[in-house]
Amino acid sequence: MKSLHSFPVQQRAAVRCILTDIDDTLTNDGKLTATAYAAMERWQQKGGLLIPVTGRPAGWCDHIARMWPVSAVVGENGAFYFWYDQNTRTLRRHYRDDEITRSRNRQRLLLAQQAILEAVPGCALASDQAYRVADLAIDFCEDVPQLPETAIDQIVSIMEDFGMTAKVSSIHVNGWFGDYSKLEMCRTLLQEHFSITLPGQRGQLVFIGDSANDAPLFEYFPLSVGVANICNQLHRLQTPPTYITRSTGGYGFAELVDLLLPQGGISARN
Repeated sequence: MKSLHSFPVQQRAAVRCILTDIDDTLTNDGKLTATAYAAMERWQQKGGLLIPVTGRPAGWCDHIARMWPVSAVVGENGAFYFWYDQNTRTLRRHYRDDEITRSRNRQRLLLAQQAILEAVPGCALASDQAYRVADLAIDFCEDVPQLPETAIDQIVSIMEDFGMTAKVSSIHVNGWFGDYSKLEMCRTLLQEHFSITLPGQRGQLVFIGDSANDAPLFEYFPLSVGVANICNQLHRLQTPPTYITRSTGGYGFAELVDLLLPQGGISARN
């Protein structure tokens, strides 16, 4: 990984959209700081697109799409995207699977949930599980004492035995039925709502994240950034990001925005 400040100036000037993870990328110690929020707002006010891409639940994403300075949000690791239509004052929702499929899968998730909680001491159902529509989130360090790597691997293994896709974030193991991903839903959202076609226009986007479940986006986007705390997750990453910030979490995110918005930023360039 290279220092963020080696990001070529010409490439910085082409960026119009930031895709960002939330937990430990926008947050520090579980909190969204004023520094990170101000950076988000500054980017949007300058005309940039900002899209959180997260494993967090539909209930959170409803709030984020309505109240944060964002263009849209991809949630539950690619199960859906939400965006708020300012013209009609309506929250728009796009799901990968239909309601019948989601309902059927929720019953299957309960069986996996029971098996994991019985087999892995110390883990817990994520506190935000009640607000999810498509996946199962098992907490290994957010609201429980940090579990060892062997326990995290065991959770992943049980999910996979149930035929689920399993991804490890900085706080949860998320599992779901189906082959969708954060990357796939980003592609759909970008093309349908922002006329950005991938891979041809990848040079207009930066992805910033911090954990193993961000790996497909680090690999796909040449302009990828890890916040400094990604060093804790490198053992789970086959493809690390291209650049790394000096600061952790939301302070690292603000570092990226500061780099991309010199002397007036994107509105002045368009």
